[in-house]
Amino acid sequence: QVQVVESGGGLVQAGGSLRLSCAASGFIFSLYGMGWYRQAPGNERELVATITSGGTTKYADSVKDRFTISRDNAKRTVYLQMNSLKPEDTAVYYCKSLSYSSWGQGTQVTVSS
Repeated sequence: QVQVVESGGGLVQAGGSLRLSCAASGFIFSLYGMGWYRQAPGNERELVATITSGGTTKYADSVKDRFTISRDNAKRTVYLQMNSLKPEDTAVYYCKSLSYSSWGQGTQVTVSS
């Protein structure tokens, strides 16, 4: 079955960087777009960034020019490089195939001021 496992979260000071990873299985990874989402306490889950099978990327305005989504099809992994982190980036981050509904457990990112 479709599975995704996120990792790489942690506690970082404002202005710092983190790289999240998402390992996928159960589908032909290279054929599908992937997305990173986040959910802060009391908020709905929001889309942060997407990458198509061909490598085209899109970002939410709130993270544009700070976050970079990428993928390694050989490793079946999608990444989210997060730079210039702000306290408002604090959330649980999730990845998901854009074509399947399976969610992982997420990885916590906490940015201290």
